Amino acid sequence: MKKLHNKVNKEELKQKMLESNVERTTLSFYKYAHIKDAEKFRNELYQTLEAIEVYGRIYVSDEGVNGQLSVPTVNLEEFKTRLYAVEFLDKVRLNIAIDDDGKSFYVLKIKTRQKIVADGLNDDTFDVTNRGVHLSAKGFNEITDDPNTIVIDMRNHYETEVGHFKNAVLPDADTFREALPKVEKMLEADKNKNIVMYCTGGIRCEKASAYYKHKGFKNVFQLDGGIIEYARQVEQLGLKNKFIGKTLSSMIEWANEFLKISSPIVTNVESLATHILIVPTMLVIFYLSNVTSVRRNSKTVVLKNVLTLSNYHSKSRRKRKKQPFLMEQNMEKDGTKHITRIMNFK
Repeated sequence: MKKLHNKVNKEELKQKMLESNVERTTLSFYKYAHIKDAEKFRNELYQTLEAIEVYGRIYVSDEGVNGQLSVPTVNLEEFKTRLYAVEFLDKVRLNIAIDDDGKSFYVLKIKTRQKIVADGLNDDTFDVTNRGVHLSAKGFNEITDDPNTIVIDMRNHYETEVGHFKNAVLPDADTFREALPKVEKMLEADKNKNIVMYCTGGIRCEKASAYYKHKGFKNVFQLDGGIIEYARQVEQLGLKNKFIGKTLSSMIEWANEFLKISSPIVTNVESLATHILIVPTMLVIFYLSNVTSVRRNSKTVVLKNVLTLSNYHSKSRRKRKKQPFLMEQNMEKDGTKHITRIMNFK
């Protein structure tokens, strides 16, 4: 049988990627589905994608698939053909990163997991594919004008504090797992109202909408593609923007300005933005600008206290347990530092 995992030294692969002139497209996708044999599906998918030099990370479980990938642009249509050939992935939404160099990944990793997003739910009690109604940006704007509608932010507290939709209910939760029962209790008396949920890219609301339908909520809706897709549609169609605070585009614009000052410490902000932890990642950069001092010379930029950002407390919840924000850095031969991984976000 053909090898089903990479066996080449990772440093060699990284260097090969950095030196490559091949144009690549970074994208992400997810789909909840009933997969009978996750390990078998994982092996078949690995062989299918490795053959066209797809890199990235995909999680596969009995409940579905969640992936972030880098695809050679010349193979993008072939990638779609192969992915859509899987029955439950036919025409699945592909979120394409904008202004990205495609070098977010250097190897293909597909791992089986118990869940594609940690939620603490017993999936045997309900159908994860019986989701709520998907809303476009236009549909979201229209239904949220209805006084019979309740808008729920399913993201974590540190995401909502950067920005949220007008009149949204903001559960004070550290994790998606914590938010689910909180929201259910908050809406206990409103099961007949329009419940409209949103998150960053849509995956959390997909699961939450199926769960709340199972719990007896009658009119459950979710913002299709999350805030990321909403921002794109609002700009493309000239719609009213109901998002208050920092949007994805403004975060990236700010980060690019930060790069002009502090480069080469942080590289490929747009690449990081394609990761499922996009908002926390941007928050780290925002917080770094407030707690660090920058000194520049001809070769490098030095950031003091850059490795840890701890003891963060929400103003709205003084007793919150400490949430460490950790960064791992590599020191390159020329003395420059590059952030390579964001850790400990839940």
